[in-house]
Amino acid sequence: MRQNHMTIGRLARDSGVGVETIRYYQRRGLLDTPRPDGGAYRHYSTRHLERLQFIKRAQAVGFTLDEVAGLLRLDDLKDRTLARSLAIEKIADIEARIRQLQQVNTALRHLVHACEHGEDGEPCPIIRMALPESLSKD
Repeated sequence: MRQNHMTIGRLARDSGVGVETIRYYQRRGLLDTPRPDGGAYRHYSTRHLERLQFIKRAQAVGFTLDEVAGLLRLDDLKDRTLARSLAIEKIADIEARIRQLQQVNTALRHLVHACEHGEDGEPCPIIRMALPESLSKD
């Protein structure tokens, strides 16, 4: 079967996503749905495969599907400044999430340390953390 006449199953396999993912992307407007050409089957082209690969790469670097939709509307020759701005915003978002995860990591490490070095008969701080305030003070 030629690359320009792929079934949805072949497109899914070649792109590494499921058939339902392709249909979901079509419903969201990220990927067009080709009309059947004479038969009952829709045939997809390498253009569809390239678009799916772009979506996957954009998601891999942190873009949401809504953001991917915005990127897909850009012209790669005319919209460099806007694309760069979107990427800079994404970097700032990722850095903020990294800081938040580092804070969570530090808090959990303190809880593990306090649990490990607590006295016998003393409540476990990890379990106490999960209890509602009213129960943890009893």
